[in-house]
Amino acid sequence: MSDLPQDQAHGLRRLFAASKLRFVPVVSNPRVAASSVLLESLCAAFAELGLHTLVVDAGERSPAPSELAQVDLSNCIEPLSRRVSYLAARGLPLRYTNSNGSAATFLEAVAEAAPQADVVLLHASAPELARVVSLREVRPLLLADADPRSVTEAYAGMKWLTQRAGLMVYSLLMACHPQLRVATRIAQQLSSCADSFLGAVLRDWACLDPRSPASAPLSAELRHLARELLLAAPPGAAFDAALPDALPLRPARTAAAPLLHAH
Repeated sequence: MSDLPQDQAHGLRRLFAASKLRFVPVVSNPRVAASSVLLESLCAAFAELGLHTLVVDAGERSPAPSELAQVDLSNCIEPLSRRVSYLAARGLPLRYTNSNGSAATFLEAVAEAAPQADVVLLHASAPELARVVSLREVRPLLLADADPRSVTEAYAGMKWLTQRAGLMVYSLLMACHPQLRVATRIAQQLSSCADSFLGAVLRDWACLDPRSPASAPLSAELRHLARELLLAAPPGAAFDAALPDALPLRPARTAAAPLLHAH
């Protein structure tokens, strides 16, 4: 924590330690080869704040859950370190979908299965996240890299969540060197399209060089992004609102973005 004043770091630890479980949705992006590195760095940033993170990995290319998941979810959680646990969960949220198409109770099941967790990081596709977090006050994290196709995919995820779940504020984490000019252009383009065509806001963004060694210190930008994601997630709100009759919102009509051909 050398880049963060000691008194500020202590204050943040006390703030988050006294809070209920926080939920951070991460929109999976199959076009980003270094997605796992980005998730690991985010967990490291949370760990610096003294928080234990449960990664619920439900992305399109994530491992399938154990057969025991339907019987005892807690036994399927794998400890990776003192501050990080992992749950293979591809397709798992859909098993909690009710007759209205909502999978909001999945969060309750995860919370009960991991009482040691301070943060639940749900890595899933936009359609699955929309079923779980609709009507929630959370800030989804988009993933991208320098490949334009990954940016198109990130915009598509934002569009889906804006229209289906009414989520209007986002953050962005990119797998590329922070000093690349293209990174700034990508963030600016995504922010502009979000505002012009969706009425959404890209609040902040950060870069992480996936080639950096695991022992490299976290950047100030990444630490800031992690803290903002936690502060944007009302403690316990996602679980307090997990009603069995929760419904995903209907899609809103929006103009198509010419710069990012979302699908």
